[in-house]
Amino acid sequence: MPNRNLFIACMACVLLSQASHAMPGATTAAICDRAAQRAARAEGVPLDVLRAITRVETGRSLDGALQPWPWTVNREGQGYWFASAVEAKSYVFDIFKSGVRSFDVGCFQINYRWHGTAFRSIDAMFDPDENATYAARFLAELYAEFGSWPAAAGAYHSRTQHHATAYSDRFQTILAQLDPAETHRAADPFTASALPLIPMGPEPETEQTLGSLVPQTTAATAFITFN
Repeated sequence: MPNRNLFIACMACVLLSQASHAMPGATTAAICDRAAQRAARAEGVPLDVLRAITRVETGRSLDGALQPWPWTVNREGQGYWFASAVEAKSYVFDIFKSGVRSFDVGCFQINYRWHGTAFRSIDAMFDPDENATYAARFLAELYAEFGSWPAAAGAYHSRTQHHATAYSDRFQTILAQLDPAETHRAADPFTASALPLIPMGPEPETEQTLGSLVPQTTAATAFITFN
């Protein structure tokens, strides 16, 4: 019996060691899919649609697969993938301070200029759940207008036809490449409840340090606030 317990303990250590090596990128990439899962249930949008959109918007190759990234900012067509929420928000603070107002943030790349007033702050726009919920509602409205998810996806990106068509094509390509098993696991409430909770945002002490440099403002300005 002691040998068996020792073997189990050693195997557990090996598995934990392997998980720790995969943890940073894997768990951060999973944040957007977890938010998509919750938004899909709340807003009645197919989960695959949201999973495809977040990959079109923020996808990058991780461990050989296209994965979304919550701390992504797009400015004037240039995408930036940051390692943490603090770094992404710090960048947006800097460009906002310089007068820039057209930029996209978060899992679903919500544009501040066109949609910022729907959020209490840019900090809230970065929140994966708020970002995903707004995207799901917007997509549902577009689906009601256009009658198909590919068309809704195109309009999500642009009302200009050639831009919408190119985006819709990309959306359909990624949609077709999604692993059905992954979607099934994400949509299964029993499987989902067994998954470890993923921490949202930066370490508290780091956020507090940056927060001291960021002026607190009213929600109406939709500026960055740190709680």
